[in-house]
Amino acid sequence: MTDHGPSRRGVLRAGALALTAGLAGCGSSAPTADGSDASAAADATTTGPSPYTRVYRDAIDSVLLVRTGAGSGTGWVYDASHVVTNAHVVGEATAVDLRTRDGRWYTGDVVGTDRNSDLAVIEAADLPDAATPLSLAESPATIGQEVVAIGNPFDLDGSVTTGIVSGTDRSIPAPTGFSIPDAIQTDAAVNPGNSGGPLMALDGRVVAVINSGGGDNIAFGISAALARRVLPALIETGSFEHSFMGVSIATVTPQIAAANDLDEPRGLLIVSIAPDGPADGVLRPSDDAETVDGERLPVGGDVMLAVDGTRTDTTEALGSYLALETRPGDTVSLTILRDGEERTVEVELGARPTRPSAGFGG
Repeated sequence: MTDHGPSRRGVLRAGALALTAGLAGCGSSAPTADGSDASAAADATTTGPSPYTRVYRDAIDSVLLVRTGAGSGTGWVYDASHVVTNAHVVGEATAVDLRTRDGRWYTGDVVGTDRNSDLAVIEAADLPDAATPLSLAESPATIGQEVVAIGNPFDLDGSVTTGIVSGTDRSIPAPTGFSIPDAIQTDAAVNPGNSGGPLMALDGRVVAVINSGGGDNIAFGISAALARRVLPALIETGSFEHSFMGVSIATVTPQIAAANDLDEPRGLLIVSIAPDGPADGVLRPSDDAETVDGERLPVGGDVMLAVDGTRTDTTEALGSYLALETRPGDTVSLTILRDGEERTVEVELGARPTRPSAGFGG
């Protein structure tokens, strides 16, 4: 049902206009010969479009509706012949329909998908000249940074919403059951149909590929840093392999630290290890559990403090490091706490399996 009454935003806007008018009435600007306010006339001629308008105008020809037999989403032009979207948008489709802002339809072939990062690449060589590539941001997104989301929510072509980066280094669910690390959180409105679209900084660069939304001022996107690693491989080979350590971990909370007689809560406790996985025989998992204040807590096992010198106090920190700094086959140096003493061990990383099992997400 459509609500035709005044919205809260409309009421606030009306109030702001009324306040502006009231303040203008107290100003000292001299009227022009025709009775108008000279300063207001000057402002009207010198004020250009808002930064959001500029981003939208520069990018909208490069943002496309992506439609399959199962639904639709958004995509954006990555290079002269490829469009980026979410893996969950293309699903099992091998070909998709693409629509530009002026309503023209094109066809594209899905040349690569990575469900672990929820990214997909579509080849579409005959797009119009106005559909120029958008660039991925080279610097990490920062909390408080203003952003613009462009997409097709509920098939409403070329919609734009604005907000800020609300959080970084988030961990969000992937279609495979693993987690997508280094994700960007925003309060820009994102709804079904926005998936795969660009979340853009005011300089016109893509800081994230929109992945999910619809919550109360909470939406997420795949970071430009992760996209920069995955997309070239999808174009070249059609797939991407993620590093895998084969451990199930728990953040060392004050309660876990107390249960394990640790001096302070830091690092990640190795709860279990995948049989025959990369860490099997190198790391020690928990071997018991203890109930503290009604909560069952793992006891025993190594505590991971750092990977290659990078601290791992959170699961997000470990996930982001593995995703952005390593590849399958790399050997990483782990600083661990074992039997109360710090030591260093090495693990040769494997490739992430098709699906996680028994919680082995890292």
